[in-house]
Amino acid sequence: MRFSVAMPEDLLVRFDRLVARRGLAKNRSEVVRDLVRDALVEDDCATPGAEVVGTLTIVFDHHASDLQEKLHSIQHDYCEFIVSSLHVHLDQHMCLEVIVLRGETGLVQDIANLILGTKGVQNGRLVVTTTGHLA
Repeated sequence: MRFSVAMPEDLLVRFDRLVARRGLAKNRSEVVRDLVRDALVEDDCATPGAEVVGTLTIVFDHHASDLQEKLHSIQHDYCEFIVSSLHVHLDQHMCLEVIVLRGETGLVQDIANLILGTKGVQNGRLVVTTTGHLA
């Protein structure tokens, strides 16, 4: 199936720059397919009840009052949804932790919000994707 889309010249120039930044092996069609897949995955992840996997990356000062205990407690409370975690010492005070979560989209977001909202977590971000199976 082929289709063509009329596109304003300035938008096409910007799109071609995006294609170039994505590497020599990419052409316009491949980048359009990537963008469509990304949009579909985002939509699937937003579907209530969908099973998703996510990586929650947080940065915190490990000297903050009982913060590590609180983070461990949350992770133990939701251990059936936490696949793995990685703890990295950035320097004498700061740590980075990556927590891999798997479960229903709303629950994964709730667990992430609980961790991100814990006093002492300086910043973080949840990135979700599909498991390849729809609800």
